[in-house]
Amino acid sequence: MTASIKDRTRRVMNQPADPKRRTRWIEQLPVARDRPLLGTVVMLAIVYGALALRMVTDSLLPPGFPYVTFFPAVIITSFLFGVRLGVVSAALCGMLAWYFFIPPTYSFGVMRGTAFALAFYVLVVATDLALVHWMQSANQQLARERELSRSLADTRELLFRELQHRVSNNLQVAAGLLNMQKRTLDDPKGKAALDEATRRLALIGRISRQIYDPSGLAQPLLPFLGELCQGVIEASGRDDLMLEVQGDKELRLQPDAAIPTALVIAEAVANAIEHGFRDGRIGRISVGVGRYSEGAAITVHDDGHGLPEGFVHDETRSLGLRIATTLASGQGGRFQIEPQGGALATLTLPSRLLA
Repeated sequence: MTASIKDRTRRVMNQPADPKRRTRWIEQLPVARDRPLLGTVVMLAIVYGALALRMVTDSLLPPGFPYVTFFPAVIITSFLFGVRLGVVSAALCGMLAWYFFIPPTYSFGVMRGTAFALAFYVLVVATDLALVHWMQSANQQLARERELSRSLADTRELLFRELQHRVSNNLQVAAGLLNMQKRTLDDPKGKAALDEATRRLALIGRISRQIYDPSGLAQPLLPFLGELCQGVIEASGRDDLMLEVQGDKELRLQPDAAIPTALVIAEAVANAIEHGFRDGRIGRISVGVGRYSEGAAITVHDDGHGLPEGFVHDETRSLGLRIATTLASGQGGRFQIEPQGGALATLTLPSRLLA
């Protein structure tokens, strides 16, 4: 891994959480962590409210319920502001309940049963505080793990982009080396072969950029083929040809099948431009995408000169068509060219390649 990749990865891993990222309200508890004075004031208000409510309802309650409004105050305080203020709230509530509502009232006197009542209170609030603390600890751990997962996903995408960029650069370097090698050749056939190899490398680089998706999900085939075929036409230097791409907009291929499929269709389009529209003839290239019972079919139809008389696809000596046929059969499909108002190239693919 290069230094630049390490630096970028470190920046992603160390960056703070995005404040705009939507979080559940429970992930923000306890609140006012950096404002203890505010938490203390609100805690005292809750305790006072619990005391006032207990006094108001004292005449409505039978004897033996000194803590009935104080338990919720302790739970709410610890839930909102953490266990530390919860402990303070529990101590205050226990003292207030002891003083005002446990006989002898308005004193801290101890009678038979007072110790038991206080012990019961301590046991209940200790259990409540422990449960709230464990819940908040688990919640914070979950939030940290979620943030770590988000950072790792960002890092993966960064590395994927870097890898894709390196692959594209390497293909450009290889194409440049072939161009340099071509200058040393005098054989027209050798130069043509190197030109064809350079074109194919550039095409593979373009395809790899188009199908880029760090999640590995399949991309819709129709817009992908539209950009691909338009790029092949532009690379040929022809601006007088019309391109039409239509068909099943929902059709998707498995990512591993995208590049071989694109190479076959690009070869069909390049063949139509080279042979169907030679000598400056203008016309239309129509690309169709559709499903059938056993898979999918992609067609490339042109209204150009048509195929040479006596053309037999299986006997062709064209290297490009032979490569396209091999790529198609390697995927379990079939590639065929036949005359039909020009030429019609058809690539059929099995259903296992569909996403």
